[in-house]
Amino acid sequence: MGVSPPSSSAALGDKNSPLQLEKAIDVEYILRRISGGLKRPAAEGAVMERYGGKEVRELLASGGFRLSKSMGQNFLIDPNIPGRIVRESSIDSTCGVLETGPGLGVLTRELCRVAGRVTAVELDARFIPLLRETLREECNIEIVKGDILKLDLVKLVTSSMPGLKYHACANLPYSITTPAITAFINADVFDTITVTIQREVAGRICAKPGTPEYGAFTVFTRYHMEANTLFDIPPECFIPRPRVYSSVVKMKKRAERPLLPEDEAFFFRVVRAAFGQRRKTLVNALYAAFGNTHDKEKIAEIVSGCGFDVRIRGETLGVEEFIVLSTHLKSKTNR
Repeated sequence: MGVSPPSSSAALGDKNSPLQLEKAIDVEYILRRISGGLKRPAAEGAVMERYGGKEVRELLASGGFRLSKSMGQNFLIDPNIPGRIVRESSIDSTCGVLETGPGLGVLTRELCRVAGRVTAVELDARFIPLLRETLREECNIEIVKGDILKLDLVKLVTSSMPGLKYHACANLPYSITTPAITAFINADVFDTITVTIQREVAGRICAKPGTPEYGAFTVFTRYHMEANTLFDIPPECFIPRPRVYSSVVKMKKRAERPLLPEDEAFFFRVVRAAFGQRRKTLVNALYAAFGNTHDKEKIAEIVSGCGFDVRIRGETLGVEEFIVLSTHLKSKTNR
């Protein structure tokens, strides 16, 4: 973290950038075909086509591109989904949008049509010239070569999109789903975060207390944001085709943080302790983490004093109940 935003040489349209496009026609052809079909010459008939995995692979190959498994590159090939993501994200001209992993730029174009400004961060240098070419007519886009997990997100968005309301929107690579969402939330500047992620992770974010999916990451996310699943996307809408369904999740920043900053570290320590040993009762899990300051009887007394049955497990507590527990436990710990 803490890396300054790239200089203007990484921005769209810089003629002096060393990353120059060699096959402008091929790149434009690729994007037009993938994002909804290419209008054929009159001799072949004006037909809009939607292409499947085999055709997209061939088109990518024709432009010299090979998808990277290590980067978790799965690209949307259903032309209807990017527009739906943008519509349901509630992004408009008052918004500055940070996109992660624009890849082929299909979602990026939809964002540019409605947002005030878009900053797209792409790790794979091969896609930078492609994005420059296919988005050359968009005047509200900046493309940044970088790793979203290493950039200073606050500095990036405030310098590239001043005066706007900040939102994050992305089809996240599966390999960085949890750390990317964590980075967005910890930046504490985004009004909403709308992301396409594995349906399993979406289930964890939106899970209810007492369910198998509910865990520490659920509490972390829901402490900061209100979250709901907008819709699911089947595997056949991507290339390469993933083995799992995806979901689009929208998270909205809470109007107020429930705790003071100095109390949040202790709160999350309690949450981690409660889920660190899920099969144990809350009392036993807390004793394992706080046994150096409290004996088990004292912890049981604190849990009972919060109005909780001493036999419960931590996975049954909601965010508000964890706040009550951590506040009570901290008051006893500081004595």
